[in-house]
Amino acid sequence: MDKPHQPFADGMPNLSDAHFDVPTPERVEASAPLAHAPRFLILYGSLRERSFSRFLAYEAARLLEAMGGEVRIFHAHGLPLPDDATADHPKVQKLRQLSIWSEGQVWVSPERHGNVTGVMKAQVDWLPLSEGSVRPTQGRTLAVMQVSGGSQSFNAVNSLRVLGRWMRMVTIPNQSSVPMAYKEFDDAGRMQPGPLYDRVVDVCEELMKFTLLTRGRADYLVDRYSERKEREPERLKAVAADIGFTKR
Repeated sequence: MDKPHQPFADGMPNLSDAHFDVPTPERVEASAPLAHAPRFLILYGSLRERSFSRFLAYEAARLLEAMGGEVRIFHAHGLPLPDDATADHPKVQKLRQLSIWSEGQVWVSPERHGNVTGVMKAQVDWLPLSEGSVRPTQGRTLAVMQVSGGSQSFNAVNSLRVLGRWMRMVTIPNQSSVPMAYKEFDDAGRMQPGPLYDRVVDVCEELMKFTLLTRGRADYLVDRYSERKEREPERLKAVAADIGFTKR
């Protein structure tokens, strides 16, 4: 197949010049240094009294605090099922406020029936892609972890990655999967030393690094050409007409 000679001289007739933006190193820089500590929200997916996902969430919280972060852990007790209550429910509002407050998140789920638990999924489902002009998850960093009762598996962390991408989060490359979790935590809920604990340290360290890189820049990093076009008044008017909100 013949290819055009480079540099291409045949133009880009389908491109809107008014909305096209050329990324530069200068524009990626944060507009102003942030003085507050990096903010992290941790979600976990089990309500059991002896919850290994909660124990792992606490280990992540300790590590992130030791690295200089400010951490909040959301406890899902009393959170209604999605669509079984309205969004003004106090637990739902608390979850959304914490997500907006955060700059990075950690999601920890047990693996149940080869996937994340309903408790974990309900928390994510209560986080909207947008709420007015605010996007509670977009641009935030994310680390994913799982615990298993049996041999090592990655089903839950893989599902959490899909959810994180769908929620437009910057999901870090590293992850943690803790098999036979009942062997890895002592009676006080502290994780035993060893390679699995070391991997948790790795994940938290990487999450902190990515959060420091992206905070203050997230709005620019996730700004999209297609959405800049859609925000034009004429485009919004046309969409509203198409779905019957205004007269043509």
